[in-house]
Amino acid sequence: MRGETVTVIRHTTTGTDEYGNPVHGETVEDVDNVLVQPPSMGEASDADRPDGIRVDATLLFPRTYEGGSLRGCGILIRDEPTPYRVIGDPMPVDGGMTPTDWNMNVPVARGEG
Repeated sequence: MRGETVTVIRHTTTGTDEYGNPVHGETVEDVDNVLVQPPSMGEASDADRPDGIRVDATLLFPRTYEGGSLRGCGILIRDEPTPYRVIGDPMPVDGGMTPTDWNMNVPVARGEG
């Protein structure tokens, strides 16, 4: 099994202007071998999403990913022009077991509107 390449868009502070206000920018990082899983077609229960957050896809990031926290990032999937936004702060699963190449579920929602 082989994943696809997605683009992580990270919002960063690049410095300050002449008045001391932060200047913001973006860094872009391509991540290879990410599995893209569409949302379940079943109806999600309140236990699955207690705050009513809609998940449009789940991305499975590879163990080799070392880009840091994905909190607040946008992710471009395939050739879609609008990035998805990461829900929460996904954490990799670790514990010595390595049955697959992927260890972090990243829920994302459409960033439109």
